[in-house]
Amino acid sequence: MIQIRPVSDLRNKFPEIERVVKEGQPVYLTKNGYGSMVVMSLEKYAELTDDIEIKLDEADKEAEMTDVRYTGDEVFSRVRERIHGTQKV
Repeated sequence: MIQIRPVSDLRNKFPEIERVVKEGQPVYLTKNGYGSMVVMSLEKYAELTDDIEIKLDEADKEAEMTDVRYTGDEVFSRVRERIHGTQKV
């Protein structure tokens, strides 16, 4: 079940929020009725970011081995093409 709580619950009901995130569920926090942030366990955060860190490390190594550089527009254009399936990997 999705947990949506006011940001004040971080202060007032921290143990409850901690229990939920340690069970693997994120908690969505609102401020004045609008989404403000998401709280999640370190393990879940690592699951989401580890692959990105690996890819960034690979890109850094590749950049050290070549003088080829791409503009931001070129990079994001290629990313969009992959996302939309118009370019083969």
